[in-house]
Amino acid sequence: MSGLLDRTVRTLGELVAYPTVSAQSNLDIIAYLADRLDAVGARCEVLQDAGGLKANLFATIGPEGDGGLMLCGHSDVVPVDDQPWTSDPFEMMERGGRLFGRGTCDMKGFIAACIEAAPMLAERVRDRPLHFVFTHDEEIGCLGAQALVDVLKARDLRPALAIIGEPTEMRVIEGHKGCYEYHTEFTGLEGHGSAPDLGVNAVEYAARYVARLVELKDSLKERTPPGSRFDPPWTTINVGALVGGFAPNVIAARAGVEWEMRPVVTGDAEFVKTDLDWFCAEVLLPAMRAVDPAAAIRTETLGEVPGLEPMERNAARDLVCELTGANGTDLVPFGTEAGLFQSMGIDTVVCGPGSIAQAHKADEFVSRDQLSMCLAMLDRLGERL
Repeated sequence: MSGLLDRTVRTLGELVAYPTVSAQSNLDIIAYLADRLDAVGARCEVLQDAGGLKANLFATIGPEGDGGLMLCGHSDVVPVDDQPWTSDPFEMMERGGRLFGRGTCDMKGFIAACIEAAPMLAERVRDRPLHFVFTHDEEIGCLGAQALVDVLKARDLRPALAIIGEPTEMRVIEGHKGCYEYHTEFTGLEGHGSAPDLGVNAVEYAARYVARLVELKDSLKERTPPGSRFDPPWTTINVGALVGGFAPNVIAARAGVEWEMRPVVTGDAEFVKTDLDWFCAEVLLPAMRAVDPAAAIRTETLGEVPGLEPMERNAARDLVCELTGANGTDLVPFGTEAGLFQSMGIDTVVCGPGSIAQAHKADEFVSRDQLSMCLAMLDRLGERL
């Protein structure tokens, strides 16, 4: 196993060297992964997006058709701008058994383990397909996974099980909240600050909108489902940014609010959106348009990714518990692509090396021990194939 671990570390270093932040193309890393899997006999399909700069990789070992298992990871990473890294984030460094670099835990460590385990898995595949699924743009709305789900539905192809290798410290995760992200734009009427009644201050109306979000944030606590295992157990709202205006003596004509919610249940999302639609239509817009009929409020949906719902029957969960020796499962507050695959009727679980506490931070790392545990899980998976 030590030789396999060393090879996995080398492969991880090669993956980290691809600066696959979501604003850039991921085609080079997808080509690298396709070459590695093609070399062990996988049938590789690169599925480009409409812009031609992003792609998913869907690679299969074993027979065609429904059923089988997907090993899934996203190829993109978050930016490193303005973070106090102590080394080059795209040149992996090892210190004390920890492997530092952007994406080492989120989630190129899992991808590297899959690539190095692929020759062994290819030898052991029998009567069911094994898919390697590597997506684009998970960090900005799970865009690649959403596109892949559409492709699988169009082909009437449904794998039976999916393992999403997000960093869970190899704990078995059977549920997480959804992640719904929005940008709400306010268009007012510019004017001189000395005559506020003659303008429509977009910043002021955006601030009232934020205040409504805060009210909803508190009211959602009263809607906590009985027995919710999430932490916190209710649906949350976060206002990430309020941007608008440029001078203290100018009435701001534009403002924008970036916000998100993480629903425990789908009904909470509808509750929030219905309330905001009413608040804008009946309270804010009439006041804005009394001064300027062209005033507007528009909300853009950046992404609505369903959560992973804990299920009484989940063969993927049961399989990974057996492979890892876990005696129980957990839920987490962060989101993944898992809910999208579950929505297709695929039994889905989240389990991978590294800690979410290290993700998105300067000096992100995964430990050799965590990679070793992941490789052991994949080796036991090979025995089951």
